[in-house]
Amino acid sequence: MSARARLTELGLSLPAVVPPVAAYVPAVRTGDLVYTSGQLPMVDGQLPAVGKVGAQVSPEQAKDLARTCALNALAAIDALVGLDNVRRVVKVVGFVASTADFTGQPAVVNGASELLGQVFGDSGQHARSAVGVVSLPLDAPVEVEVIVEVAPG
Repeated sequence: MSARARLTELGLSLPAVVPPVAAYVPAVRTGDLVYTSGQLPMVDGQLPAVGKVGAQVSPEQAKDLARTCALNALAAIDALVGLDNVRRVVKVVGFVASTADFTGQPAVVNGASELLGQVFGDSGQHARSAVGVVSLPLDAPVEVEVIVEVAPG
C-alpha cells in the first residue's frame, strides 16, 4: 500500500506546506536523501498550543503536537519529491521545549515516530534523537526534523 493510501486509511490528509518563518526552505534534496527543516506543529497557520511541556503543555498534548510536526514534514517532502517516492525514513530529530525537571522527551517524540511507522510500515523504522531545549521558535512546545531516503532521480 502506498504512503498516501496509508494516510487516507488513517483518516489523515497532508496539510499545505508550512511557509518558512525565516530564511530557509521547507525541504532540500541531496542525492537520494531529503532533509526537512524543523517543522513546528502548525495547523492552518497557527500553533494550537504554546509553552513548555511539563508546565503549560501536557506530555499527551505534546505527543499529539509531535505527530502534527511529522505530518507537516511529510507535506514538505511530498511537495519536493512526492510522498510515494520515499523508500525509508532514515532519521528523526525531535526538540521538546520543556521544564527543567521534565524527562519525558522520548515519549513526546514518539508522536512523530509512531505516525511515520503507521505511514511507512517497516520502512518507517528510523534512528532518532529526542532533545529537551529551553525554548523553540514562536514558543512552540515541539519541533521535528525528518530525513528520508527517496527513489533515485
